Amino acid sequence: MPVYAPKLRAVAASAVVALGAILFTIAPADGQSPAAVPAAPSSLPTLAPMLERVTPAVVNIAVVSRSTVEDNPLYSDPYFRPYFNLPEQTQPRLSAGSGVIVDAAKGYVLTNHHVVDGGTQISVTLKDGRQYPAKLIGSDKETDIALLEIKPERLTAIEFGVSDALQVGDYVVAIGNPFGLGQTVTSGIVSALGRSGLSIEGYEDFIQTDASINPGNSGGALVGLDGKLVGVNTAILSPAGGNVGIGFAVPSDMAKAVMLQLVAHGEVRRGQLGIGIQDLTPELAAALELGDLRGALVANVEPGSPAEQAGLLVGDVVVAIDGRRVEGATDLRNRIGLTPAGSSVELTVKRGGAERVVRATIAPRTAFFDELANTPLAGAKLREATSDETKIAGTGGIVVESVEPGSPAALAGLQARDMIVAVNRAAVSSPRQLLSALTGQRPVLALELIRDGTHLLLVAR
Repeated sequence: MPVYAPKLRAVAASAVVALGAILFTIAPADGQSPAAVPAAPSSLPTLAPMLERVTPAVVNIAVVSRSTVEDNPLYSDPYFRPYFNLPEQTQPRLSAGSGVIVDAAKGYVLTNHHVVDGGTQISVTLKDGRQYPAKLIGSDKETDIALLEIKPERLTAIEFGVSDALQVGDYVVAIGNPFGLGQTVTSGIVSALGRSGLSIEGYEDFIQTDASINPGNSGGALVGLDGKLVGVNTAILSPAGGNVGIGFAVPSDMAKAVMLQLVAHGEVRRGQLGIGIQDLTPELAAALELGDLRGALVANVEPGSPAEQAGLLVGDVVVAIDGRRVEGATDLRNRIGLTPAGSSVELTVKRGGAERVVRATIAPRTAFFDELANTPLAGAKLREATSDETKIAGTGGIVVESVEPGSPAALAGLQARDMIVAVNRAAVSSPRQLLSALTGQRPVLALELIRDGTHLLLVAR
């Protein structure tokens, strides 16, 4: 230690002389005190300026819901429970998530449906610590998007970006409230686009990213380097429930379309064209001599539907809608499903070697479900199987999205995610075929369905 001390003192002395020289150089000639010299801006790359601008728009959401308390295992048994005749006991349950302010003037906050589902009280906490009670304007389970409203008091909003312009490899930043720790920022790239078939929501067109998304990030913002909202974080794919570099976000274009309907109606009023569609695989394209064409192949056209009125035929390939390219059956289904009923759309169709443009008016999807009111399937919310579901099942069919408790469909034993493939041995692959099979049939129906990969037969009365 004594050996190094003289050298340290020598260095210190040199530093004092050098500092004195610097001070002498910058001292003003008039002897007045020197003005503060601003620090030079850092040359290191940083996202700090963008995050300083957008993070005040990302909020924490706390939700209070009620959960049933079961004191005895027999209480949950559907056979024994009616004999106890006991009132249900409930206790408050607290959960947390994230949200993003998208309209500062109106106090609109976007989040996930699963974050606020079943909530009796919802509160929003801003980055600066202010807390507000939130009103649920509307929620859509099929896209996992919900819209809240808070007091519009000195709020900061994030501007919507165009998620349709994203490319794989673009840098993105996820902002949210993972594990209830408070606002957290992670970064990554767009790993994939148009992800579907994950059985997370009914309408799937996810942005996949390797930006860390963990429990509690749900409903938070996925932004580009320009600070614009390109997605709403919604899910992770992990065997352990934590981040493994595969997270998903609802594209901002889809979230914005849902938000506009929730503002207007408090719900999403989906429509339908009346066609059955499937992906145009390379094998199908070769068989139809369509080369490398991409789009959605029309497999069937329902009589009297908007598709028939527009002149669509089986074998047509829809390659664009309203001028935007259609990548496949799921893409077309999502975009038609998010188009309000009564709207007119322009379809670019390839038929043989010719291309034509037709216009069609989207019909209300509720018309079909109203017709089920007096059938054994009343109370079931149904939709046509996607191309991915058809591929997995090996057949077309009608998917049960949800079943109202106590309804005829529930009493028949139908469950969410069942796929009905036949009624009294008559195959069904479209809503119209199902309705036709139900009409005029005998009082007892045999429903053939696929549940978790297993074929079952249910009796409906």
